[in-house]
Amino acid sequence: QVQLVESGGGLVQAGGSLRLSCAASGRAFWSYVMGWFRQAPGKEREFVAGISRSGGSLLYADSVKGRFTISRDNAKNTVALQMSSLKPGDTAVYYCAAVASITIIPTSDKYDSWGQGTQVTVSS
Repeated sequence: QVQLVESGGGLVQAGGSLRLSCAASGRAFWSYVMGWFRQAPGKEREFVAGISRSGGSLLYADSVKGRFTISRDNAKNTVALQMSSLKPGDTAVYYCAAVASITIIPTSDKYDSWGQGTQVTVSS
């Protein structure tokens, strides 16, 4: 497993941008598929974006496609989520997660390493 710490959340107006970062510690970060998930109050945790081990494959939820961009830097053991054109519906706690996998997995139950989460609030 890896240890994950998110940062970069905050309060932003609708239409604005935020960049979330996730720093990983532990062995072989390059061997993990990384994902971003979010959970709004009263709702289940949902997949936002995922990135393959090399960064060559990306997967996005339909709700964020074209607005969010996931990236990773294996040399720095980091993964980022650039969020643009934010909407009030994007308000949630955002989590970084890791899974030892070959393919991107868009379901939370397969991920075995999680960060503590960072709050993103989008005001209208």
